[in-house]
Amino acid sequence: MVDAGPPIVLTALGLILWLAVDATVAGISIQTIGIILALIGVVWLLIELVQSRAVPVRRRATVVREEPVVRERDVY
Repeated sequence: MVDAGPPIVLTALGLILWLAVDATVAGISIQTIGIILALIGVVWLLIELVQSRAVPVRRRATVVREEPVVRERDVY
């Protein structure tokens, strides 16, 4: 779960706007925006969790051939 930070931040921001801010801007409710952001953050986090679980646990072993990087010079 590498990319869990942004959804958690978005969810926290949405919850702060929903629960802590009591204001209205030109007919738009800040609480409604907070609920929408919180829901988007939760859905995003769930998608990240599903994607991280979808990666196969068992991977094939990678065969690496070790070839010499430098060849010996032929002396004539």
